[in-house]
Amino acid sequence: MKEENNKATFQLSSSKVIDKLNADPQVGLPESEVKKRQQKYGPNKLPKQKRKTLFSLLLDQFKDFMVLVLIGAVIVSGLLGQVDDAIAILAIVILNAIMGFVQEYRAEKSLQALKKLAAPEAMVLRNNEKKKVSTDSLVPGDIIYLESGDKVPSDARLLEANSLEIDEASLTGESIPVKKNVKRIKDSEVALGDRHNMIHMGTTIVKGKGKAVVTDIGLNTEMGQIADMLQGTQERETPLQERLKSLGKWLVYICFLACAAVVVLGVIKGEPLYKMFIAGVSLAVAAIPEGLPAIVTLSLAIGVQRMIKRQAIVRKLPAVETLGCATVICSDKTGTLTKNEMTVKKIYANEKTYNLESTSLNKKSIRDVLRIGAICNNAELKRKNQGFKGKVENIKQRFIDSDVKWEVLGDPTEGALLLAAQKARLEKAELQNKFSKLWEIPFDSNRKRMSVIGQRNGKNTLYLKGAPDIVLDRCSHYIKGGEVRKLDNETLRKLQQTNDELSSQALRVLAVAMRRLPTNFNQQRLEEYETDLVFVGLVGMIDPPRPEAKKAISRCKRAGIRPVMVTGDHKNTAKAIAKELNLLNKGDRIVTGNELKQMGNKELKEGIDQISVYARVSPEDKLRIVKILKGKGEIVAMTGDGVNDAPAVKEADIGIAMGEKGTDVTKEASSLILADDNFRTIVSAVEEGRAIYDNIRKFIRYLLSCNIGEILTMFLASLLGFPLPLVPIQILWVNLVTDGLPALALGVDPADDGIMTRPPRPPNESVFAHGLKTRIITQGILIGLSTLFAFILGLKVSGGNLVEARTMAFTNLVIAQLFFVFSCRSEQHSFFEMNPLSNLYLIAAVIISFTMQLIVLYIPSLEGIFKTTSLNASEWILILITAGSATILVEFFEGIVNKVREKVKYISIEESN
Repeated sequence: MKEENNKATFQLSSSKVIDKLNADPQVGLPESEVKKRQQKYGPNKLPKQKRKTLFSLLLDQFKDFMVLVLIGAVIVSGLLGQVDDAIAILAIVILNAIMGFVQEYRAEKSLQALKKLAAPEAMVLRNNEKKKVSTDSLVPGDIIYLESGDKVPSDARLLEANSLEIDEASLTGESIPVKKNVKRIKDSEVALGDRHNMIHMGTTIVKGKGKAVVTDIGLNTEMGQIADMLQGTQERETPLQERLKSLGKWLVYICFLACAAVVVLGVIKGEPLYKMFIAGVSLAVAAIPEGLPAIVTLSLAIGVQRMIKRQAIVRKLPAVETLGCATVICSDKTGTLTKNEMTVKKIYANEKTYNLESTSLNKKSIRDVLRIGAICNNAELKRKNQGFKGKVENIKQRFIDSDVKWEVLGDPTEGALLLAAQKARLEKAELQNKFSKLWEIPFDSNRKRMSVIGQRNGKNTLYLKGAPDIVLDRCSHYIKGGEVRKLDNETLRKLQQTNDELSSQALRVLAVAMRRLPTNFNQQRLEEYETDLVFVGLVGMIDPPRPEAKKAISRCKRAGIRPVMVTGDHKNTAKAIAKELNLLNKGDRIVTGNELKQMGNKELKEGIDQISVYARVSPEDKLRIVKILKGKGEIVAMTGDGVNDAPAVKEADIGIAMGEKGTDVTKEASSLILADDNFRTIVSAVEEGRAIYDNIRKFIRYLLSCNIGEILTMFLASLLGFPLPLVPIQILWVNLVTDGLPALALGVDPADDGIMTRPPRPPNESVFAHGLKTRIITQGILIGLSTLFAFILGLKVSGGNLVEARTMAFTNLVIAQLFFVFSCRSEQHSFFEMNPLSNLYLIAAVIISFTMQLIVLYIPSLEGIFKTTSLNASEWILILITAGSATILVEFFEGIVNKVREKVKYISIEESN
């Protein structure tokens, strides 16, 4: 049936396909009809791997070996008549499972939300309006527009094709791009790869542009038939997650040995084997940081959600870690470092330069330039605010304000040309009526030009716009005083000088040209006609720097990251913008694409540290720059938008695609998408990347220190011949109360104030670097010693009452860990220097944990289960002193160390200056 539908589609003329689908190529489908078809046909997507159900996610919490051992202990306790112990331990196991389930569920939800945000979009015509929509929402009959770099969102029949070539390798295996046209195919037995009037889901536009009507979506597409082949890619863990998993295995072995030692020492001392077995298992469960992988994933996901709020969409989690290591950011200029709000300021025509702010646009020479700019153009203008309020606003603008507000649909440069033409009363629609377009050779970053061929006044004419150096190379004549004259070397030199002068004023310059074509020109040799042109004029446009970009570049430099501008614009334009943004340091160089090509790899590698601006570069140059920088050990972020930028973006350590003007191919190759195309967003993403890594170190420090304290308390007590300071149910409760909410709250801790004044982190740096291992061991020992000391004090003040002494040790261990969590918030600042209200989640987590501890101390029915008793005021004072001293002592010494470190840093900076 599907094959028959396809045959009918590619064999029919485009008009009959339109009729069959009840579509309208001029207006598109109304939204009401779209909703009906969405209900009928379903979403336009292929089946994906089944996600875990909530039940299976919950069940996974009970598959851990230590949890299974604990469940076995519950059964043994029940059989031996220790029903209270069995019920209490089982309750703790269930609560732990619920905590783990909530953590993993939140992480899964966060990651799914990220995938939706990074979902591809399609340009569609609906209700006579072009707009971007999610590809999932497409329906048969939708009119879609496609350009170079786009991924085809569905199967569709072409209605228009301008130099359209598509890579169909993913579908047919054909490695060479297929040229497409709109002609009906008569043969009914044409192979899939030879259906030149059809485009198919999942293939990629590599050249040209087209307009098509959607024929099939989702499973009914050709790609849908082989959907199983496109599935099966497993989500890889990040390098940090892999390292922590390996660390976790070592910790399990160490914990087993320590817990086994506690059990053996207890049995030797005369404790019952059953009792020691339960204690050992409980201690192992508490000591092994089984929640670490889930908390790391959740922390990454939460951090990525924070990035989204700052307009940075992460496609691949490993990029979060790599961001904190970035040493070089290679950025486009237009739209990233500049506003991407192009305005035509100057026009050079008829050997004169006109400032449009003070010149009448009625001059013929100016109108000739703007006419070509408007015809050789794919952008559209749309009045802003199209609702009721918008109509009122438009009436107000028409009768009161002189400046009508327009929204540009398409390339900002082309939009600026349309706006200038509009002011000269050259409406695009009117121009197109007088100029019947026959063919188009689209702009791409390699050609650096665009041509349109059509009929004007009954004559075939080619209009061309592009980079001045490219256009002038193809010109043999120019216009002076309304006459076409031969372009001599002296005039060419003057034109090149004028181009340099305009560029030096931070103007982006385009040249426009034209030529008459023979009556019967060969459509297969269109590019051959882009020679022997008549030069018409130059257009100078301004795209001012983003005010926030200057500050972002300054932050980059303070953070030890080198910002580099990589642009296709003229050298003088790039230089002017770079100077305004303070991008250039003393001794820095500006290199053009031509100069780059003349450099060998060795020469470039030796001098690349002094190059801060690359002008007039091609996508191939971008790839080479990335490779050389990586070869020098730099961690490189590279931005891109066009299809040809994809190799450089993919090669970079952090590939960054533009969300607004980026192609689907570049987005797919990237690991990060800028929703606002703003350089500041890259710097914000780096800051968030560093903050996420810091937060991971914070709760690693917290969890491992606390676990060492728990093991040490039990081990030293057994070694010194004391009774067990904690019973199994208390050990499990400590694990539940302290390892859950406080650790999670550390994952959302705000970044340190000085995080962007540190140098980038080496990618192979240990997670325990910068003394973290020493801090963990030191604090773990202090927590263990303070708890053991509280136990000994409890024995003395209670006259040997073991329940009271254990209650004091139990409470001390909890309070010591709740004190310590505040100390973990920064490695650079003392707890006393931090704003305690800057993380309200942590305060709430500590209050909840403390309340849970009070419940098991003061509710009589729970005292018997947890083997506790109520504490009096003097005992609380002792606990607060012993528990608090473990943290205060460390904070005191760390404060001294940090001050010394800052002083040394200050002296070294002063000496370097």
